Parts: sequence; C-alpha cells; structure tokens
Amino acid sequence: QVQLVESGGGLVQAGGSLRLSCAASGRTFSSSAMGWFRQAPGKEREFVATISWNGGTTYYADSVKGRFTISRDNAKNTVYLEMNRMNPEDTAVYYCGGRSAGWRTSSRADEYPYWGQGTQVTVSS
Repeated sequence: QVQLVESGGGLVQAGGSLRLSCAASGRTFSSSAMGWFRQAPGKEREFVATISWNGGTTYYADSVKGRFTISRDNAKNTVYLEMNRMNPEDTAVYYCGGRSAGWRTSSRADEYPYWGQGTQVTVSS
C-alpha cells in the first residue's frame, strides 16, 4: 500500500513559480512510476507529467512542456513538480499519483491506483 501527501500549493502571480512536493509512504515507492495530474473546476482530471521509477524517463503534457519539470528523490520518497512561467490556465487542484511497482510511466489517470488528497494552485492574472 502507498500513501501520498502533496504540499506546496498556493497563490502565485502570472509568470511566477511554485514547487509541489509529494511525499510517499510504503516500501515500493522507489520501484514505482509516479505522475502529476490536475483538475480545474468543471473539468476532468488531466495529465501533467510522469516520471519512471529511477527518474530516467519523463513525459509532459504539451501545455506544460518547457515550463514544468518533474523529478524525484528516492532516498526521500518524494516526487516534485517545479512549475515556472505559470499562467491562469494552470489554476487547478494538483494531484500526485502512484503506479503499482514495476509498471511503466503513463499519462492515463485510470492506470494509477494511488492518489494524494490534492493541493490547490491558483495563478492570478
């Protein structure tokens, strides 16, 4: 079983930056692909970024490519999302997701069995 807790959300002005963290408990974190997703009011949860178990492979949604960076520290059981040059369209609740151990990265939310509670990110114009 894996438990995930996100932190680092808040209010930021357009053009600013935030770094989200997702702390994981459980022995399988270091062998699990992880992902970040977001959900804006009235919209479905959408893929943001994903990272392989060792950090060697990353994928991003086109809307954040070049602005956001996903990374992980397996010694700290933590995955990060560095967000730069933010704009109001980035406003959403951001969720950290974990895949089962041994599975590859994925952009599909239904392939992540473990989720955090979410952290609100608001970008003002």
